[in-house]
Amino acid sequence: MHQMTRRTMVAAALAAMLPLQAGAQQNAGKITTVVVPFAAAGPTDFMARLLARPLGHELGSQVIIENRPGASGNIGTKQVMASKPDGLTLVHTTIAMQAINPMMYPDQDFNPARDLVSLGITGALPNVLVVHPSSGIKTIAELVAKGKQKNAQLNFATFGPGSSPHFFGTLFEKLTQVAATPIAYKGSGDAAKDMLAGRIDYMFDSMTSAIANVKAEKLVALAITSPQRSALLPDVPTLKELGYAAADVNFWLMLQVPAKTPPEIVTALRQAVSKAVQDPEYKQNVAARGVDQAGAARIDEQDAAVDRLATQGLLIDLPPKALFDKIERGVETVPRRHAERPVSQVVADLLDGGEIGYGLPPFLDEIGDLSLTLQA
Repeated sequence: MHQMTRRTMVAAALAAMLPLQAGAQQNAGKITTVVVPFAAAGPTDFMARLLARPLGHELGSQVIIENRPGASGNIGTKQVMASKPDGLTLVHTTIAMQAINPMMYPDQDFNPARDLVSLGITGALPNVLVVHPSSGIKTIAELVAKGKQKNAQLNFATFGPGSSPHFFGTLFEKLTQVAATPIAYKGSGDAAKDMLAGRIDYMFDSMTSAIANVKAEKLVALAITSPQRSALLPDVPTLKELGYAAADVNFWLMLQVPAKTPPEIVTALRQAVSKAVQDPEYKQNVAARGVDQAGAARIDEQDAAVDRLATQGLLIDLPPKALFDKIERGVETVPRRHAERPVSQVVADLLDGGEIGYGLPPFLDEIGDLSLTLQA
């Protein structure tokens, strides 16, 4: 029988701790790459950079940020999905990737909801409707009135198709019946330049980039898209207050990995993300920029948010309108039996009959109270 010395006991205790440390620091000693599928300086980019330090601490890894913009986030996202599913390559993206992009790019060879798995939500980001001071506009009512003037030709800036400014700008058109032309930019930085120069009529700017310009009186804030007023812009009303409740949406940002990533790695990464977003410095930095700190990884709530945003995306007919083209053409392509039936049932029947070839997400089952009158 061997005698257990003090040194042996210490060595045994340390050996027992090693597996726990390895599990807690999933990517210890390795480089973790977070791909941002949008241009630098935008909210998705700066939040990823703020999170890099606490996330690296939790993973025991150096975290680097890599911008891969293009195709409304599809290029960088596809790069991550094609990467080795070892937990070393993540994507920091928006809820629009799952809710809006599939409708705008129905022919893409991937499905974010199927091919990616979420690790956690890093924050919820409202948008602020802003105009240039030289316009003389101080309220939404004045903006709408200008847009309804004879020969009015309003335009609004976006960060590209499917971005939050594009989504809200298009929704605003529908709600106000004011026609406006979207002007797409590569990112928020480029859009802000033209907005500050007075070359754009309005923009639903990200809260993070709008705050400084509004406080410096370089831009005038008309409304905010969040459910409540922001403590950073307390005098700016919500769209809901102004009668536009349908525009009450926050865009969530999240970290994801390829769906083929082993479950044990996903679990470890989720634990790391959950702790990283609670880092005091991170929380302080994002709160100072108007980000609603989401806390721990709320995967169950994310699904509901995706469904809601996608439903609104369908209802505002974001291009290319692949889902409803055949319905809107009436009797030419839609049988008489579809008249006066819920949209969800009509689309489901068209899918079943092979009349449109698009994999519709399950949220349509929940909008049966919305009816579409067809030409019979």
